[in-house]
Amino acid sequence: MGKGGENYGKGESSHVPSSDQEVFPAWSKDPQECEEKYKVNRRDGLSSEEVEKRRQIYGYNELEKHEGVSIFKLILDQFSDTLVRILLAAAVVSFVLAWLDGEEGGEMQITAFVEPLVIFLILIVNAIVGIWQESNAEKALEALKEIQSEQASVIRDGKKMPNLPAKELVPGDIVELRVGDKVPADMRVLSLISSTFRVEQGSLTGESEAISKTARAVPENSDIQGKKCMVFAGTTVVNGICICLVTETGMTTELGKVHSQIHEASQSEEDTPLKKKLNEFGEALTSIIGVICALVWLINVKYFLTWEYVDGWPKNFKFSFEKCTYYFEIAVALAVAAIPEGLPAVITTCLALGTRKMAQKNALVRKLPSVETLGCTTVICSDKTGTLTTNQMSVTKLVAMGTQPGDLRSFTVEGTTYDPFDGKIQDWPMGRMDANLQMIAKIAAVCNDAGVEKAGNHFVASGMPTEAALKVVVEKMGFPGGNEDGKSSGHGDTLRCCQLWNKLEQRIATLEFDRDRKSMGVIANSSSAKKTLLVKGAVEYVLERSSFVQLLDGSVIELDQYGKDRILERLNEMSTGALRCLGFAYKDDLPEFATYNGDEDHPAHKLLLDPNNYSSIESNLVFVGLVGLRDPPRREVRQAIEDCKAAGIRVMVITGDNKDTAEAICHEIGVFGSDEDISSRSLTGKDFMVHSDKKKKEHLRQSGGLLFSRAEPRHKQEIVRLLKEDGEVVAMTGDGVNDAPALKLADIGIAMGISGTEVAKEASDMVLADDNFSTIVAAVGEGRSIYNNMKAFIRYMISSNIGEVASIFLTAALGIPEGMIPVQLLWVNLVTDGPPATALGFNPPDKDIMKKPPRRSDDSLIDAWILFRYLVIGLYVGIATVGVFIIWYTHDTFLGIDLSGDGHSLVTYSQLANWGQCPSWEGFSVRPFTAGSSLFDYQSDPCEYFHAGKIKASTLSLSVLVAIEMFNSLNALSEDGSLLSMPPWVNPWLLLAMSVSFGMHFLILYVPVLAQVFGIVPLSLNEWLLVLAVALPVILIDEVLKFVGRCTSGWRYSGAQRSYKHKAE
Repeated sequence: MGKGGENYGKGESSHVPSSDQEVFPAWSKDPQECEEKYKVNRRDGLSSEEVEKRRQIYGYNELEKHEGVSIFKLILDQFSDTLVRILLAAAVVSFVLAWLDGEEGGEMQITAFVEPLVIFLILIVNAIVGIWQESNAEKALEALKEIQSEQASVIRDGKKMPNLPAKELVPGDIVELRVGDKVPADMRVLSLISSTFRVEQGSLTGESEAISKTARAVPENSDIQGKKCMVFAGTTVVNGICICLVTETGMTTELGKVHSQIHEASQSEEDTPLKKKLNEFGEALTSIIGVICALVWLINVKYFLTWEYVDGWPKNFKFSFEKCTYYFEIAVALAVAAIPEGLPAVITTCLALGTRKMAQKNALVRKLPSVETLGCTTVICSDKTGTLTTNQMSVTKLVAMGTQPGDLRSFTVEGTTYDPFDGKIQDWPMGRMDANLQMIAKIAAVCNDAGVEKAGNHFVASGMPTEAALKVVVEKMGFPGGNEDGKSSGHGDTLRCCQLWNKLEQRIATLEFDRDRKSMGVIANSSSAKKTLLVKGAVEYVLERSSFVQLLDGSVIELDQYGKDRILERLNEMSTGALRCLGFAYKDDLPEFATYNGDEDHPAHKLLLDPNNYSSIESNLVFVGLVGLRDPPRREVRQAIEDCKAAGIRVMVITGDNKDTAEAICHEIGVFGSDEDISSRSLTGKDFMVHSDKKKKEHLRQSGGLLFSRAEPRHKQEIVRLLKEDGEVVAMTGDGVNDAPALKLADIGIAMGISGTEVAKEASDMVLADDNFSTIVAAVGEGRSIYNNMKAFIRYMISSNIGEVASIFLTAALGIPEGMIPVQLLWVNLVTDGPPATALGFNPPDKDIMKKPPRRSDDSLIDAWILFRYLVIGLYVGIATVGVFIIWYTHDTFLGIDLSGDGHSLVTYSQLANWGQCPSWEGFSVRPFTAGSSLFDYQSDPCEYFHAGKIKASTLSLSVLVAIEMFNSLNALSEDGSLLSMPPWVNPWLLLAMSVSFGMHFLILYVPVLAQVFGIVPLSLNEWLLVLAVALPVILIDEVLKFVGRCTSGWRYSGAQRSYKHKAE
């Protein structure tokens, strides 16, 4: 058996479980030839034996279930992040040291275990969140299976089987399709039982209207939209009955190929720009930590390893394991200080807050990292139907007859939806609708099978979209003799005027639309007690069968050539504007139907049973007018496209619709200029694919908008792939099954919430609740704002960590006792730094945020100037925290603040720096000192004054660190703006967060159990004054640095901008 469907071949796996690889293009062969090829006839179908043989070859008609990633692999993947690995190593080492201390019966064993356990907890929570997000990735494939039909009406062994499970179909099966059926496999139409057969296949091909199918063969090189004799799995029959031959099942159907493409796209998902930057930062951090740890080790090697020189050679080595372990703990503390442990939690919180803001703007984010990725979007690839347009056909032009032959009146119809109250008809003769306009309204209302209903806050159509649009325009026209303006009747009766027309003109017969005469007619019992034939259809066909024309006053005259030419001129003018035109005509002279009332025994009924008679019945018509319809662009889209241009974002329209319609819409919404030559900017998907990769990339690099029409799923994927290879950050919109692979492959996949299929939604990163392109632009602005705020708190947290590293390094370099233990640093990084960092996510956005070009995906989080700034700040943090430690030991007053109230003993700086030699000091003694209600007495072992007795000095160091980091969060409000121009109250959340962080610090200071765990004691008022005196200068230092930054920003950024422009060119 051969393959049906389109030949994707050429490098793609065929997925056919058969050994026969011959391609059989069923769409280009006659039905008889197809039956011969598949060894079947439409009358009897396949035999049961043949079905079983074919099932052995082709398998069941179902989509494959791909093997998911094992839970073990998912867990391992969570630890691939460099920062996580460093953290894990620090936790393991910390745990081992705590265990060793515990075995020795150390007093601080509880404190020692807190640090590794907290780090392990962070890693476990991080892994759980990661696994949960990863496990959602395959839901798009599950949603795709929901589209498959469950049952089919099949002919086998000469018998009809009306409810055969669709998964049992094999190539060669004969299937009957009826209105409402979901197509169960890719099939070749063998014959039409009804006069017409239409299928809604927009979700697979991107076409905006239901497509009429035929049994006639089409050229072999036809694209998927051109295969008028094929029906595809997952699409829906909206009109008619036909007999089909199954050519493809399961994974070889067009739906199966989409399934494979989604799976392939999901395998190639990349990290977000931010994650890449954080990974790079983690790798750099690893190197820096390694270097600093080695330096700390080398500086302090003299304390745990000593030797004597004998005859010029080092001998008599002495090694102190206890001191070696102590300095190893300092190295671990250094690692803990250098890693911003709270960063993953703060990023997640900020992104979650961002999703709430976006939800308020109708953008529902499914994957948190996509919030940040939106901020650096450089290209938006948008579908046309339903995103740039409303996906609701509407009448935009109404042309009626004038007072003389050839005289035409034209009315512009407002509104872009199925809402009858959306817009009006310009220059409409209110209260004086003439006979000609009344006839147009009558035909549009009665010769019509569609309906419009209100569903929630919007209106939806049932039946053909073009017919629904005609009913909406009838409501806007009003009803003669009643309320001319449909709006005045309120929203109670959506189609009030149509209902009134149908009461006056009661249908008794329908002449179904067919592809030969391209029109539909109804015979109605007229209010004048005569039978009337009302006809609508393609203007040129209706005009051809018209012999008369109705003028404004209702008089009927013969239609001459001049009159026809004028109507055809207007038709050509409207068609070139991408309008789909329908003509209206009627006929009063129906002698055969004069007494007909729908009775099947009436002689006229036999005429209606044969569609070949319809053309003769619809002859000698009276032409009354025409309308132009289209799927109109959304009102907000033009401004949104302008905003994209101002923001440096290129818009590419990729649609399955035809080229002329798409070009007209692109001109109208501003993707192309009104007089712009677009010959090099508008290509069909097929034309684009014939070029080499180099030529394709050259085409995609053109500045301004681009259009790709008649695009298929693989074309969309190829465009996204090439753009990503070129370094672009791509947002792709879509609503159909055909869009899912490209949505999955894009940096940001954006699905439509109203018109979108479940497949598209599950493959996406973001869903638009209102299906509106302008919502994407608003979301990009929000994404940029969130990224700027994230950059602020990342810099804030990193600057804090630089300060902690500087503190530990200075401690080791000066040889003084360790000022802060790892569990204290962990508390600062996780708890006290967390609220201000999160609050920085609430910074108000810059007013010109959508006037700047998108940041480059390789844009550095921290440039050279910012790094220098934070090195200066970090150095001050180190000096302040170590300095206050030294001050407590060596001074009883500082800046006029009395520190002698607790009764502690003063030592010289030399003694503090050489505290390890304390046992050898003669006559060294210390007094008891107080902290809160506790008394610390080390008279029996004075040297403990530098170990356990450092608890007050250590508390001062920790408090200075917390205070400095709170004040430093105020510096992070703006990258270069002074606190005078951007005062703290512009972000009240930050002030609240600072209060919370200070509150948490007070909690561990003044609750005895917590104070014991963290190895700290309460501070007096004077000691708090010392803390503030040492911490406040950080604001003044950064204000000076910001002033220098503002003065030098011109030449610092000019180089970066030049390189950006060069890249853009």
